[in-house]
Amino acid sequence: MRIGILGVGHLGTAIVEGLLRSGLDPASLVLSPRGRSAALAERHDLSVARDNHALVQTSDLVVLAVRPASAPESVAGLPWRTGQVVMSVCAGIARAQLSVEPAAIVRAMPLTAAEIRASPTVFFPRLPAAQAVLERLGPAIALASEADFEVATVVAAVYGWAQDLIRRTADWTTGQGMPAAEMRRLVALTFVAAGRMMAEKPVPMPDLMAELVTPGGITELGLRILAEGGQPALWDAACAAVLTRLTDVGQKDAAPA
Repeated sequence: MRIGILGVGHLGTAIVEGLLRSGLDPASLVLSPRGRSAALAERHDLSVARDNHALVQTSDLVVLAVRPASAPESVAGLPWRTGQVVMSVCAGIARAQLSVEPAAIVRAMPLTAAEIRASPTVFFPRLPAAQAVLERLGPAIALASEADFEVATVVAAVYGWAQDLIRRTADWTTGQGMPAAEMRRLVALTFVAAGRMMAEKPVPMPDLMAELVTPGGITELGLRILAEGGQPALWDAACAAVLTRLTDVGQKDAAPA
């Protein structure tokens, strides 16, 4: 299977790097001729298509990784064919907005952690060809509907918020005179440990939290201060705002189902 990357920006680059780390033959990849394609091609000996028309003609699966606002026009008028798969990673752009008939469309939301093959990626609908590609980048999680996919996409924003929490916590410790490199590693790996416990220990999440939040302990103290400052409500509001943005973008100019 030949994979075309239409849009070689930040996320497209992360996907390419992850696919190559997974052992994918560089000859199986072809890049669109803009963005970071020239640098990537030189670094990994990859092919760059003459234009998007040529990229589509020579690819079995096309990863659409352009800016969301540009996605509909980027795919219009290209030589899509039966049996081809278009995997859009453009947040908020509904399948109905992408005119790629008769190719099949899959929506996916990889994180930039795809670069290190650590991205949990939601996708819809379940198509084996798309799933096989995504599993090279980390765990692939199929969802039951496009509406479910939109809600799950909010987690891609949370990914960035979590990194900001890591940065802020590491900055706080270095402000106390701690060494920066060691604190960055400690804080980042603490978040990894927290995520693994939630993902891998087969115990209800409230029970896991009850084990951590002992009366009078430091976890309880910090959570109480955050709650008094309105953190839980603000977090919910931020998630809701992201979902509203995604839904608004996805419905704009979308054709009826």
